[in-house]
Amino acid sequence: MSRKIGVVGAGLMGAEIALVFALAGHDVLLCDREVASLERALTRLSTLLEKGVGRGLYAGAEVEPALARIRPTTELNAFADREIVTEAVFEDIEVKRAVLEALCDLCRPECILASNTSTIPISTLAASLPLERRASFLGTHYFSPVSRMKLVEVIPGFDTQDSTLEAMIKVMAEIGKTPVRVKDVAGFAVNRMLHMFLIEAVKLVEEGVATPEDIDIACRLGLGHPIGPFALMDAVTSSLSLQAQEIMQEAYGERFRPPALLKQRVRAGYVGGKGRPGWLMQGG
Repeated sequence: MSRKIGVVGAGLMGAEIALVFALAGHDVLLCDREVASLERALTRLSTLLEKGVGRGLYAGAEVEPALARIRPTTELNAFADREIVTEAVFEDIEVKRAVLEALCDLCRPECILASNTSTIPISTLAASLPLERRASFLGTHYFSPVSRMKLVEVIPGFDTQDSTLEAMIKVMAEIGKTPVRVKDVAGFAVNRMLHMFLIEAVKLVEEGVATPEDIDIACRLGLGHPIGPFALMDAVTSSLSLQAQEIMQEAYGERFRPPALLKQRVRAGYVGGKGRPGWLMQGG
C-alpha cells in the first residue's frame, strides 16, 4: 500500500530517509528551505542509487522509478495531505520545535509526526506541541547511511498513543528496517553506548596510549567493528559528536563530559566531513 510521506530537511539523513520510503513504493515529498539543497540531495541520491544497483544493494526494490517518487519542495504547505511526516533538520531543539509547530498547523490531525533526533528526548520536543497532537508524535532515530543501516530506534513520548507506536513500527518493517522500541531518554540507547566508546577513544589519544589510526585498526580487527571510532567521527563530524555529548552531559553528568581534545579540535575546525580536516584526513 502506497502512503503519502513527507520529509523535512534535505541533508544527508533527510534525503536518505526520503529514499528508503521511495524505494518501498511510497509517494514522498522532500522539503528544504533552499532549492540548491534539494538539487544537491537529488543528485547525491541518483549517484547513490547507481552505485547501489551496481553492488546489488537494492535487490527486490523498484530502483528505477524510486527517484521519480521523490518530489522536492520548498513549501511546507505542500504537506497538508501527508500521512506520515519526518522532521530531519539540524540537531537543535529550537530549530526542530519550529518545524514541528509549523507541521502541526499544516498537517491533518491524523498525520503521524516523527522526529529523527539522535539525542533530544521526544517529550522535550513535544512540550511545544498542542496536547491533542502529542498523541500522534514520536521519534524515529535512523542511522547513517540510512539507505544501508537497518536499525531504527522508535521512541514514544509521554503522550504518544500505543496505536501511533504500533503503526510506526509496522511501517518501519515494511520499508525494510528493523525497529527497536526505546524508552524516551536523552541519547536513547545506541548513542548512550556509542558516545561512552567515543569519549574513551579520544582519551586514549589524549593520554598517548595509541594513535587514532592504530585505535581504528584495533577496533576493526580486535572488536570486529566495520569502522573505527575516529573514522566514524570523521564521517558524522566531530562537531556533531561534541554536540551529542554536551546534551548527554547535561542529562547524565560527568560520565558524558566531552574530552578536552575533542573540544579543542572542533574549535580549531578539525571536524571532518567532506573537504574538511578530521582525525584521519587533512581534507579532500
